Amino acid sequence: MTTQWRTAWRRFARNRFALAGGAIALLLVVVAVLAPVLAPHDPAEQFADGLTAQGLPVPSTLPHSTKFILGTDQLGRDLLSRIIWGARVSMTVGVLANAIAVGTGLAVGAVAGYVGGRTGDVLMRITDIVMAFPTLLLAVALVAILKPSIWVIIFVIGAVYWTWIARVVYGEVRVLREAEFVQAARSLGASTLTILWRHILPHLIPTAIVWGSLGIATNVMLEATLSYLGIGVQPPTPSWGGMIQQGQNFYRTAPWLIIYPGLAIMLTVLSFNLLGDGLRDALDPRQKR
Repeated sequence: MTTQWRTAWRRFARNRFALAGGAIALLLVVVAVLAPVLAPHDPAEQFADGLTAQGLPVPSTLPHSTKFILGTDQLGRDLLSRIIWGARVSMTVGVLANAIAVGTGLAVGAVAGYVGGRTGDVLMRITDIVMAFPTLLLAVALVAILKPSIWVIIFVIGAVYWTWIARVVYGEVRVLREAEFVQAARSLGASTLTILWRHILPHLIPTAIVWGSLGIATNVMLEATLSYLGIGVQPPTPSWGGMIQQGQNFYRTAPWLIIYPGLAIMLTVLSFNLLGDGLRDALDPRQKR
């Protein structure tokens, strides 16, 4: 581990909020990966004793709450199992969509910033055009054109969120391309691809890490929003946003149907935002050691 990364780790370790965010984020990832093991029931299974005599969801306060720790939904399905499986959906969408967004943004911003000229102008005007559209409206339009599924959601979110990191990377590369080590590599005959890959990309890793962690929180929120609108992950696949949408008609008689999925979304977004803020401060070279 280089001195730079050791220093960054010391800064990060001193930030209690960042450590808490990282611990919660890691826990969410573990829950998502181990969902088949951790979930007490099949998230799609409807239990005969999961509904009251009036056909309403069973609350967690009934005597047999050990079977349904968080209660059931309007179809008699175990809410805890659905929230655990919903974590898998949210983490899958958040991580994969963000990988697409960060990868696209790095590529577009680096090429535009280093090559410049007409190529750079065209790439950045395309970026500006995509940024001009309201993000949610653009995502809704793309999902409406395509058939909603988890893979379509991943593609759509990645396709609308790459522009911000592209803008940041473009500015950084414009500065890096005038650095002495880049000019030395250019004078030795190194190709554009070699310079971008071996000399410029390593300096963009901190930016990618910070945007990668912050972007997961944004993507989880967007996936929940699309699912709440009914054009995201389709039933019976459990999604936190879809669970809130399905349970909103029972908010008086069964408030846990919207409270628990809402808390899951809030905790996920908060943890990754705290982690991203901590990484940003730790990787900032202007910070004191």
